[in-house]
Amino acid sequence: MIQLLIVDDEAHVVDRLYATIDWASLGIEQVYKAYSGKEALELLEQLSVNIVITDIQMPGISGLQLIAEINRRWAKTKCILLSGYSDFNYAKEAILQGTEDYLLKPVTEQDLLATVKRVMDKLQKEWETVFSAQRLTYTFKENLPLLRGNLLQDLLQGQHVSELSLRNKMQMLELPDYYKQEFVFMMIRLESDFLEYDTGRLSLMEYAISNMVEELFAEKLDSWHTKDAHDYLVFVMKHKQETPEKGDMAWLERTASVLQSAVNTYLKGKISILLSTWGQFPEELNTMYNASLSTFRKRIGSEHELFMRLGEESVHTELSALQRLYEPPTLNHLLEAARWEDTEEKLSRIFDEMEKRFSESQEHLLEIYFSVASAFAYIAHKNGRQLHQLIGDDYNRMTEGIPFRTVNQLREWSNRSLQRMKEDMDQERKDSRVTLINDIRSFIDQHLASDVSLQSIADHVFLHPVYVSKIYKLETGENLSDYVNQTRMDRAVYLLKNGPDKIYEIATQLGYQRPHSFNHAFKKHYGMTPQEYRDHYT
Repeated sequence: MIQLLIVDDEAHVVDRLYATIDWASLGIEQVYKAYSGKEALELLEQLSVNIVITDIQMPGISGLQLIAEINRRWAKTKCILLSGYSDFNYAKEAILQGTEDYLLKPVTEQDLLATVKRVMDKLQKEWETVFSAQRLTYTFKENLPLLRGNLLQDLLQGQHVSELSLRNKMQMLELPDYYKQEFVFMMIRLESDFLEYDTGRLSLMEYAISNMVEELFAEKLDSWHTKDAHDYLVFVMKHKQETPEKGDMAWLERTASVLQSAVNTYLKGKISILLSTWGQFPEELNTMYNASLSTFRKRIGSEHELFMRLGEESVHTELSALQRLYEPPTLNHLLEAARWEDTEEKLSRIFDEMEKRFSESQEHLLEIYFSVASAFAYIAHKNGRQLHQLIGDDYNRMTEGIPFRTVNQLREWSNRSLQRMKEDMDQERKDSRVTLINDIRSFIDQHLASDVSLQSIADHVFLHPVYVSKIYKLETGENLSDYVNQTRMDRAVYLLKNGPDKIYEIATQLGYQRPHSFNHAFKKHYGMTPQEYRDHYT
């Protein structure tokens, strides 16, 4: 979306260019106005403007000073100078400031549109360079370790990814094919002196340990690692293609012990290591990760430089916990983002797991109930509402303490309550937008003779100009500037037909600085001048 700003201390020039030029023909969606360099800078601080058309001679901040400041602070914004001066020194200074073009007043619509189109084409080419395949490939390669770590982090947290999507992501990130392969899981906690390091030095130590792991285990295993939310280094390793057999667990333990010793000797720090049993990727990844966290908490605790292997019994113990309820994204996050369909899907997965694994467990049923009710109350209160206002009679069951005896009862209550919350919030948003549109139109109707710029409208409703512009178009299907122009034309027709006011008086009542600007806009809209219209219809 291209946005353009017109700057001139002569208000009639700004208004004429704003109202009479067919900016939409170039695909320019929004045009802003400023009547001084100071006002232009204030707008640029709030708005994402692509092209600025500015007069060269203005009191206070001149056009050249404005362009210099724009180049310093918003390098991607292009500037076009308008001037009544043909002096070569002005043109030379404009070129030195990096101005895209220098046009002499009075400029024709054809010349102005051609210049703006040329600047837009230049912007397009610059962005194409930014997104060029070669540059994107280079940037992608640079960030591969981070991207790989982020994907593993999502999988550790239990995020559901389809087979096709996961395979595609792993291929894109140039990872070995882990899918349906057996893997072993190694978790490393940095301890003792490492804990005293600053962030930069600690990152170097983590990088060094990761390199050590790759060096020591590369003989038999491919490795993939990340740093988790608990500051553990987590490695997922599988056998290389040329050695597909399960391998020797004793070799893994010996190699992990060598790693522990090497870190102590060469990096002067202590680490604790937990090594898992073999599991299948990705089905058992989240389960084994949670089991490893639990074992670290229960068996290793605050002791340093320990080595432990995760036994089968530890994994099975973790299986008694609900998984879907706590995997990201959480219910709170989904509700905050108003992702209603995703919330429904998450609830479905939660209850499917409950029916499959814990259908007879009242304790697990209560765990889900408390979590769902808490999430509903959280989002209601965050939106300034009471939960009972949103879910109606279903709230009574909560206050009366009537338990849910079956999974199906809780599922129905949750889905019904969610639907009521969605309907209420959708209606509230719709009502608030209708109120906003009415407020905007009322302000325009009452202030046509003064300032009805997007900035003044936004200030009136205490919202950001870009938001006001987008919401207005979203709700009405037309640009706000089109509504302002149409309102002026409708008012002009009424005054021409029904009042004695002279043309210049009508122009002033409609907010035009000069009758010429009004004549130009009216003729462009109706195909005749205001006087011709009055003569024809009265």
